[in-house]
Amino acid sequence: MALKAVHVSDVPSLDQVTENAASLLRSPTLSKRVDAVRVVGESRKFEVIGHRGSGMNILHSPDRRMKAIRENTVRSFNAAATFPVDFVEFDVQVTKDDCPVIFHDNFILTKQNETMCEKRLTELTLSEFLTYGPQKDSQEMGKSLVRKSKDGRIFEWDVAEDDTLCTLQEAFEKVDPSLGFNIELKFDDNVVYPEQELTHVLQAILKVVSEYAKDRPIIFSSFQPDAVRIIKKLQDTYPVFFLTNGGNEIYTDVRRNSVEDAIEWCLECGLQGIVSEVKGIFRNPSLISKIKESNLSLMTYGQLNNVPEAVYMQHLIGVDGVIVDFVREITEAVSDFIEPREQKLVEDGIKNPKFSQLELSFLLKLIPELIRH
Repeated sequence: MALKAVHVSDVPSLDQVTENAASLLRSPTLSKRVDAVRVVGESRKFEVIGHRGSGMNILHSPDRRMKAIRENTVRSFNAAATFPVDFVEFDVQVTKDDCPVIFHDNFILTKQNETMCEKRLTELTLSEFLTYGPQKDSQEMGKSLVRKSKDGRIFEWDVAEDDTLCTLQEAFEKVDPSLGFNIELKFDDNVVYPEQELTHVLQAILKVVSEYAKDRPIIFSSFQPDAVRIIKKLQDTYPVFFLTNGGNEIYTDVRRNSVEDAIEWCLECGLQGIVSEVKGIFRNPSLISKIKESNLSLMTYGQLNNVPEAVYMQHLIGVDGVIVDFVREITEAVSDFIEPREQKLVEDGIKNPKFSQLELSFLLKLIPELIRH
């Protein structure tokens, strides 16, 4: 079923509500430092985070915005920085010769003489990785890049604005220094990693971060449960978030199978927060109060985060930030319907917004409509 747009003008005005409902809206302020992330009950800033820069590429999408700029590149990160985003999220893997690079897929694909060639990224050296796509020092293209969709179809990786593949170090050096980095530690879901291998990879990433991050805000995140545990043990400067798809898929590793499992793992490892697929939160909004009671921050990702009304609702019920593809549209929406209200609350001396029963009823009726496809 298609999503029904809900105009901001249709959202009821805000006034009073019961104490229990208002408690859902108390949450920590997201910050680059661990201590700041752990503070609960203060007025909060709602974070907007660019997904893989200014948006991921979906090559079979009819929406040209999904093919505007090559994802996970310096060009895409700096394009996002022209809007009021707080962070960009991107995927980091480590090459065979221990260089952290930014690339989402586990395998990199190219066509050579109409033959498909597929190689695991972590089995390439840095110099081999950089032979793909546009080349830095010439007008020539390197090996052509193609991409395989989840259903196995192959698409030419053509975008309106292309850019070279890049390393984590280059991102630190060439991206607007005021822009925060949400560094997803990327591992293959189908591989069991020994502790020693995970530690080695994470140490290679931390080496670059420690040398080049300077004052840039940093968040680490990963779907790999042991990766977040180890990165938390290796450093205590930057917050670590555990990624979960909120129960939309079931894994052999039970730590990954629900938001509740994610909460337990965060508490066991001393992590700072959860990044959940948004439908996992909309299906069970009561989880937000459990997350807040556990002194954790909550961010979300997913296609619904490109719908302004879904973003607004998350702000109202206590989500701390959203990872989005449509950076321009969502930052404009946040500016239109969140920031003016936040300013009014400050002027009125109100820290925790309150809502009437009618307004809460409206929100609860809208949630099932948003998550139905």
